[in-house]
Order: sequence, then structure tokens, then C-alpha cells
Amino acid sequence: MENPVIILGAQTVGTAALDAFLSNDVVVYCLLDDDQKLQGTELLDVPVMGNTDDGELLKLLGKKCEVFVATEDTASRRSLTQMLRTEYEAVPVNAIHERASVSNHAILGHGNYIGPNAVVAATATLGDGCLVGANAVVEARATVADYAQLGSGALLGADAKVGEQAFIGAGAVVVAGVKIGDKARIGAGSVVVADVPNGQTVFGNPAVKV
Repeated sequence: MENPVIILGAQTVGTAALDAFLSNDVVVYCLLDDDQKLQGTELLDVPVMGNTDDGELLKLLGKKCEVFVATEDTASRRSLTQMLRTEYEAVPVNAIHERASVSNHAILGHGNYIGPNAVVAATATLGDGCLVGANAVVEARATVADYAQLGSGALLGADAKVGEQAFIGAGAVVVAGVKIGDKARIGAGSVVVADVPNGQTVFGNPAVKV
């Protein structure tokens, strides 16, 4: 990546994304965050400069800077991404940690974070704005829809499908072929052996509705 990156969000996701870019020797120009307590501070020696809608800094996007959206809230990530596309014609780049293993034959959208030691296998598909935590595994032909999140150590079996804005907790296992609905939530450490409807929260081994 030739251009430096501006990261929107300087909290947990922003820190992880910053670490991913730095692991690949990518220059991060600055971070932006709406929390005024963070503005004027530094994160890993990179300045946190202003709000996520700072027009003066965002006008650098395109020829001079790339962008990554790292806000904690899924709806915020999606709305900021849409704003960047419509107002600045900017598409977020992927933040893939140097120690992640992403197959050349996997299909990735834009603005995804893939943490250290995570694995995205050949023929797996990630949409846009997905967060794949450290040590998570997305096996062959598995599909992760836009703005879904896989916690650290989560395992998504072959042919499994995760819907938009779904949340898979740390260490959870989604068995091969299982479908997780949009905005569904899977508790940490759960083992999911049956399909989960849209918006439902499940937990346990085997996972059941909470």
C-alpha cells in the first residue's frame, strides 16, 4: 500500500487495525475519534487528531490517503462507510495483520479487519466491513456477510453462512453448513449445530436460544 492510511476510530477496533497496518510497515497518517478525551493524544505513537467527520482531514482521501473504518458500533461502521463512498468516493481498505493467513483464493470485500494468526481459507468469502479476530478460522466455502464479527478464536466450518451484522463470540464454533441469520448473536464458547434465525441470541454447547 503506497499511500498512508487514516483510521476512523481510535478505541478497541482502531487499536487492532493500527497494529495490523504497522505490522505490514504501512504508514498511518492519523486516527480520528469522536471521543474528545482521545483527541490530541497518541496511540502507538500515531496522533488522534479530530472527529470521524473532519472534512479537512477527509479531503485527503483518494490520491493522498487511504481510509479504514474502525468504529466499535456496527451501524456506525456501515454509515461512515456509506458516507465515505458518497461524499468522498473513497472505499475503505482491508487491514490484514502480517501474521494472518488469507488464501489468494479467498474472496474479500472492502474494509475488513483480519487479526493476527486468523485464517481465511481458499474459497471462503468475506463481505464488507467484517471483523475477524485473532486466531479465528473461516474454512473453505464459508461465507461471512457485510459487517459481521467473529471474535478471537471463533471457528466457522466449511459451507457455513453468517448473515449481515451477526456477532460470533470468542471461541465459538459454527459447525459446517450451519446458517447464522442477520443480526444474530452467538455467545462466547458456544457450539452451534443448527441454523440460527435472524436476530436470535444463542449460547451453550449445543447452543440454544437465550
